Amino acid sequence: MSDDHDMSYYAKCMFSGIFACGITHAAICPLDLVKCRKQANPTMYKSIPDGFKVINATEGLKGFSIGWFPTLVGYGAQGFCKFGFYEVFKDVYKMAVGKENAAKYQTLGFAVSSACAEFIADIALCPFEACKVRMQVSDKGTFPTTFREAWPRIMNNEGWGGLYKGITPLWFRQIPYTIVKFVAFEKTVRYLYANVFTAPRESYSKNFQLMITFMAGYWAGIFCAIVSHPADTLVSIMNKTGDSAGEIYGRIGFNGLWNGLGARIIMIGTLTGLQWWIYDSFKSALGLQASGK
Repeated sequence: MSDDHDMSYYAKCMFSGIFACGITHAAICPLDLVKCRKQANPTMYKSIPDGFKVINATEGLKGFSIGWFPTLVGYGAQGFCKFGFYEVFKDVYKMAVGKENAAKYQTLGFAVSSACAEFIADIALCPFEACKVRMQVSDKGTFPTTFREAWPRIMNNEGWGGLYKGITPLWFRQIPYTIVKFVAFEKTVRYLYANVFTAPRESYSKNFQLMITFMAGYWAGIFCAIVSHPADTLVSIMNKTGDSAGEIYGRIGFNGLWNGLGARIIMIGTLTGLQWWIYDSFKSALGLQASGK
């Protein structure tokens, strides 16, 4: 595939991606739960802290774990495809346009490669996301709260169409998110090493390089949250009500698309920074160089 990369390299990136996305998304499941419920029903909680308080009082600690399993598996599968195929498509892009043009239009290469990788990744994620969101936002008693019951419920009632109902808004949410995530990260890392930490990159310790990875990832995550939030709101409401994107927009309007943005900036900023840090940590442990070069 590339003079520098073989199948072993791509496999290591895919393996690292599983942990980068699966672990981080599962870890913030409680915040995601409150965020999704607030998007689907803006009056349910007064604020994010109020959401945590209400869930703790009414459902106990167990209530915060709703949706953790499909989150872990679904986003693990997404990370496998997202990070792994990103590396594959970057090399495909270089081969297609030539090394000189690839360097000249590097940003475009990052964008195209990440978009193609995310398109595939969302196909892997979508069924698990559908189960997760319905488990979290459905009115109490109307839908199972465990994955082993949620999947067959949707399959029996709606088939694969029910599991993939949200694929289009998921693409609209995740593809812009991922383009920003990878382009902003790659450009930020290069900027920091070119203008702030100007010693040869190899002279910095692995821990220092991983700190740069986290900083660049968090910065990229802030922009990711903003560009993808309207589609994220549509996904949350769609999986609860079954309405189309047009019907939802007609009901909540433009302003309604931004419910829960503050929580999502905190969530996605931290999430993206940690994802890149975990991804590069596993890559380093497997003998590969940190990302962004």
